[in-house]
Amino acid sequence: MRKSKFVLTAVSAALLAIACGGGTPPGAGNPPGTERPVDPAVLAAQPKASNTPMDEIVTQQLLPTIEHLFDQVRAQGLDTELQGVKVFAPNSGDKFLPGKVAIGFSYLLLNASPSDARYQTYLDGYRAISDMTINVTNETWGIYYYLSALWKLKKAGHLDGENPAVSAATLDKLKTRLDWRTFVNPDYSLINLPTNYYGVAFSVARLRYLLGWEGPEASEALLQKMINHYKTFSAFGFSDETDGSGRFDRYSILLIGEIVQRLIETDMQVSPEDLAALKGWLRQSVDVIKLRLNPAGNGIDYGRSLSAYADTSFAEVLSAAAHMNVLTAEEKDIAYAFATRITAKYTEFWYDAETGSLNMWDKGRRTDGYRGKARILGENLSLSHQLLYTNNLWKLSGHAQKPPVSTRAFIDYLDTLPRTALTRFAGFDGQSATYDRGLVTYRDGLRIISLPVVNGAATYHRTNPYFAIPYSYNMLSGVADTQWPQLQPMFTLADTSTGTPQALIPAAYQKNLRTQESADGKVLRVSYEQDAMDRVTGTGSGGSPFKDKRITSTTTYTFEPGQITREDTYTPDGALSLSKIEMEFGSFSDGVSTSGDKRFSYASGDVYAFEVEGLRDCTVADVRGDANYNTPVGALKTSIRCSTPAQTFSTPLTIKWLLKYHSPGVASLAPH
Repeated sequence: MRKSKFVLTAVSAALLAIACGGGTPPGAGNPPGTERPVDPAVLAAQPKASNTPMDEIVTQQLLPTIEHLFDQVRAQGLDTELQGVKVFAPNSGDKFLPGKVAIGFSYLLLNASPSDARYQTYLDGYRAISDMTINVTNETWGIYYYLSALWKLKKAGHLDGENPAVSAATLDKLKTRLDWRTFVNPDYSLINLPTNYYGVAFSVARLRYLLGWEGPEASEALLQKMINHYKTFSAFGFSDETDGSGRFDRYSILLIGEIVQRLIETDMQVSPEDLAALKGWLRQSVDVIKLRLNPAGNGIDYGRSLSAYADTSFAEVLSAAAHMNVLTAEEKDIAYAFATRITAKYTEFWYDAETGSLNMWDKGRRTDGYRGKARILGENLSLSHQLLYTNNLWKLSGHAQKPPVSTRAFIDYLDTLPRTALTRFAGFDGQSATYDRGLVTYRDGLRIISLPVVNGAATYHRTNPYFAIPYSYNMLSGVADTQWPQLQPMFTLADTSTGTPQALIPAAYQKNLRTQESADGKVLRVSYEQDAMDRVTGTGSGGSPFKDKRITSTTTYTFEPGQITREDTYTPDGALSLSKIEMEFGSFSDGVSTSGDKRFSYASGDVYAFEVEGLRDCTVADVRGDANYNTPVGALKTSIRCSTPAQTFSTPLTIKWLLKYHSPGVASLAPH
């Protein structure tokens, strides 16, 4: 990579700060005893640059990665290839790429001045790349990203004069092609898209208005459409990704942050009533994120489209909340410290210096098909964009160029957070027609454990990142786009007369979700019932959950320090002929041994013991080489596979498992 204003430099003072938890080294300024030492395991778990100013990480580590890609695209043009992927190929599958290229590379110009040695190179290169990609497929999100780049460049004066960043001919084509009408009907309803695209459509319309390409009517209407959707399908202030079917995942927490970010970006004014509603919803997302703050910069741990996006989604919400004064002064300092950790984690873990690219797909990592490796260039640029624009908001508040609070202060704040919480998403009205959707949180020291009861709707309900099972970074995980029965049973009926055997799982019909916390807050009991199973294969299963009432169930979880127990009782509606019942526990732990009677211990890893009752046979498999056991942060190592063969199921069956882990397990908060 050529030298430029973004070349990496040694930051010895920052490294000293990191080694001492962000404070001054003992004997070098701080009076003895002013700050308690930090557990070395915590320091090992957090990113190395956790106590470095965010803007320093962005300038010295993040921007050079964008410049490297910029030089590669300039040199290779439409033949650009990253790790074997021809990124601009017509069949690449990345329908957002030109927009992501436009927004990503715009930061080189936006962070340079005409006196910089490479300024003219950036300007000429940007214009050439925009000309080159004008006929490459660019839809929805890509339209928004491109318009956002144009607006930023226009405000900075880079679209004017004799040497603009985008040629007049290309700009004229973009004016026609970058339009919300390509994915929104005349009545402002979306065309076969999830509801988060209301925010995309609004942003596109608003930016077109700011660029002088149309009036304000569409953006105002789409903003109201978006707000009304929240009011209609978000009983507790979190976005349902469907029109009421009940899919609550990463976007349910993130979307309000994106909406507010677009209002900030476009200086959109809303009514006092709408502003109060938006701030209220934003505060609710903040409260979910606060419970998940951790030294390692880890984000959400269940649902689809995770990997680095699990982390950056929290950064987006927190920066919007800080800008809108939804946070207290103390919360702003803590949020900035956490956002800095997210930024540092990206450059140290998600970015692979050996390949010169983000890695969400190799070395044991896996994401869903939606974010497949065909999108490698776009994902590099869109994730960098998220960190860059959130850094700019922190700069406006005076934070980004200052070191975050010390690790000691950050950890002390985490100690003040509630141990347990139930966040309600939908339901909880006691009516059988409405199922309960919520998120249970259990904090064991610095270990955060999530129990989502969220359905999945569409095709996701059958995949294990949406199961109502515990998730915790580097300890308990689902695997994108896979259906193996992680920590919950699958019942396969013996009747094959309909073709594909029918398989039922306890995944979609939870109600009467309740939590009970012990007086000292250390023990949390969670219970719910299901009046039907979810048929995931066989006649009728289709894409959405299919209600099969032949089996009902009750479930009880008990969370306590270092231990999780789940106990289910399954009751058949009459005698059922089963070909098998199966359940797995895929784990990052290794060195499995058994003491018999389905009791297992592990020689290494966070989980050190696992026990099963109610299933007849259990075996151990090494799954390190199987891509179906690659999680967003790395490969699972072992799977304990339990099953019961063919039987007549006519009386209630209890299945129970108990999992023991090292508590608090701080060192393993960092990715393996």
